[in-house]
Amino acid sequence: MLAKYLVVMPEVALLIAASVILMISIFAGRRSELFTFTLSMATLFGVVFLILLGIKQPDVVLFNEMYVYDDLAKFIKLLVCVTVVVIFVYARPYLMSRSHSRPEFYILGLFATLGMLVMASAQNFITIYLGLELLSLCLYALVAYMRDSNDAAEAAIKYFVLGAIASGMLLYGMSIMYGVTGALSMSEISAYIANVNDLNIGLIFALTFIVVGVAFKFGAVPFHMWVPDVYQGAPTAVTLFIATAPKFAAFVMAIRLLSHGMQELVVDWQQMLMILAVLSLIFGNVIAIAQSHIKRMLAYSTISHIGFVLLGFLSGENFGYASALFYTVIYVLMAAGAFGVLLLLKKNDDTDVDALSEFKGLGQSHPRLAIIMLLIMFSMAGMPLTVGFYAKLYVLQSLVYNNFLWLAVLAVIMSIVGAFYYLRVIKHMYFDELDQSLGAQNALVANTVLSVNGLLIVGLFIFPNYLLNYCVNVFQ
Repeated sequence: MLAKYLVVMPEVALLIAASVILMISIFAGRRSELFTFTLSMATLFGVVFLILLGIKQPDVVLFNEMYVYDDLAKFIKLLVCVTVVVIFVYARPYLMSRSHSRPEFYILGLFATLGMLVMASAQNFITIYLGLELLSLCLYALVAYMRDSNDAAEAAIKYFVLGAIASGMLLYGMSIMYGVTGALSMSEISAYIANVNDLNIGLIFALTFIVVGVAFKFGAVPFHMWVPDVYQGAPTAVTLFIATAPKFAAFVMAIRLLSHGMQELVVDWQQMLMILAVLSLIFGNVIAIAQSHIKRMLAYSTISHIGFVLLGFLSGENFGYASALFYTVIYVLMAAGAFGVLLLLKKNDDTDVDALSEFKGLGQSHPRLAIIMLLIMFSMAGMPLTVGFYAKLYVLQSLVYNNFLWLAVLAVIMSIVGAFYYLRVIKHMYFDELDQSLGAQNALVANTVLSVNGLLIVGLFIFPNYLLNYCVNVFQ
């Protein structure tokens, strides 16, 4: 009886460790940053170990169906923890070189990780909302991490205001759903909807507000307004955080709400997601062409990738969800690499590389970083020999199998449009003359991890089946 409660240990251990690290950082004096970073990394490795200990546990539902421990939860938790480890490794040399390395970054990162772990196992409106708010509050604070930066403060205010509106929308939808069904648990809501004979307008209202909340967390058009401004205004280390791990949390939230709770309304949410996906693909790719700022370009690129993830949801069946999960994993891998390169580069005055034109001649000055960036750009464009090709292919397959042929054609056309701005980065690196010599962080661990990141983009093209099979199995 007691053994099944041990599956909650990763969250409990992370909560205790983050609280203890917070207290230690207050009294550690000048070395608090080093202590906080070291203890945070040890904590994350410990949480990964605890998750792996329970990897063969059968599915468990606890606390009146508020918490579920299934294959999807285990996989998402592992991905989140590993991604946060990589974020900390990439971010530390960047923060130290700019004298902005403080304990708050790692402590807020740990509490945000806790929010994502809670969301991964949430099977009830209350636990979903608690996890989401814990994550969101930490991200708002992280965006304003550089307190003397006007850009960061402006981005944080925009993010906070729009995030509060989106949270309100989601909460409103959940409240209506509770009012209609009298239930907070996904299984009870699903059972109620399955027994409804006539279309209930209250259910459609609730579903609409919930989809709006999910779309905002993904950054899908037309709820994308925060994405370019936050990506540009936040410190690059924070942008890396926002662009990667929370995408897993948004994915699992969408699966729990739409697939586990409202699968019977699939025809209704399918139409909503279709509009969001089409708008995201077109708007993200077209606007990205006009960008001259690398972080804004990557922000609009993210919006277009979210369009692809939403296309995977459209089928409403397991292979479609698996293709969306595979795409999310590959997107996070690519985004981590792209922002990793930005974090390791710097101008002569120790400021960030932000203009696309500043990549001119990078192939001559920093050939290793240029090759990694080249692989990432090829992968984001979906070109063969990189794993981005398979990510797009599997989503397209799920569309064709489910008779969304016109959507598959549109996605291919938009991928060709998107290739323009990815190839433009490569042109700057390899075909333009060197304008200014950029510096690079001399950080052994971060550079090693970045190289592995780049190799994975090619390695997963050669051996994609293991990851794809795992993505398929979590939905069996």
